Amino acid sequence: MSHSDLRAISTFLDAIAAELGSSQNTLMAYGRDLRDLVEWLTSRGLSLKAITRDQIEAYLAHCDAQGLSRATRARRLSSIRQFSRFALEEGWRDDDPAIRISGPGRAKRLPKTLSTEEVDALLAAAPELGRNEPERLRNACLMELLYATGMRVSELVMLPVASCRGDPAVLMVRGKGNKDRMVPLTAPARAALSAWIACRDNAPEDSRLGRLIAGQGARWLFPAPGAAGHLPRQSFGRLLKDIAIAAGIDPSRVTPHVIRHAFATHLLQGGADLRSIQTLLGHADLGTTEIYTHVLDARMRDLVLNHHPLAHPAPSTDSER
Repeated sequence: MSHSDLRAISTFLDAIAAELGSSQNTLMAYGRDLRDLVEWLTSRGLSLKAITRDQIEAYLAHCDAQGLSRATRARRLSSIRQFSRFALEEGWRDDDPAIRISGPGRAKRLPKTLSTEEVDALLAAAPELGRNEPERLRNACLMELLYATGMRVSELVMLPVASCRGDPAVLMVRGKGNKDRMVPLTAPARAALSAWIACRDNAPEDSRLGRLIAGQGARWLFPAPGAAGHLPRQSFGRLLKDIAIAAGIDPSRVTPHVIRHAFATHLLQGGADLRSIQTLLGHADLGTTEIYTHVLDARMRDLVLNHHPLAHPAPSTDSER
């Protein structure tokens, strides 16, 4: 194998370890995938840094011919995407040959989502659910923030209260690999957040909420008993099922990740572009965001069929009769 290509892989792995905080297992997987690609390229007199889209597709066809599973082929394409984007950012090349390549089986694995009407029903049900006013305000805030931002459930329950004060128009969210990103808040989400913080701050010392924020929960927006001090992911998952039932929706269809998918899908339906969705979701790889292209495909098809000048037969004239 080319020493230049191996050095490039080593530089790439060092960079993602430092920038993304990737686990050792992830780094090993990237390394194995890229070395396999380099072996294939070397046998054909090709170079990793100069790889083309056709060569990547030929390599993926080679992997398919070897009988590798869809999951393995998808992981190898993900590794290639990460490297090719890194090569572009480092100035090793002036294009990204992997950005438009579809992963194996992606069209058959569309994300589960909800309609806007179903999400509206969940948002309406959340503030009605709870044993007391603090619980109802908390539930409303949880639901509004989740849908307004598309946060992962772990990001939501681990929001520090300090970052949410002052009626913020945007929130700083710490995602995978300890990478921070800014997410804007809708007006309803800001209102629900302000109402919950006011309730939290004014909780009587001898109340359940007051005791929570006096202890381990002081740091967190959503305090809870337990060593972590914040609402556990599993508890929020169960709460979301209860909200779904109250909204008249099958609870098996509603999870925090489904709400995240609904956020992205509804933004795309409204005209947002994939790069913006990638940033808001905190995806490191645009390929991960491309699972939503079925929404774009439907919108593009509708655009052509309804607005292309040749999409409809021209009205007949008297001379044609």
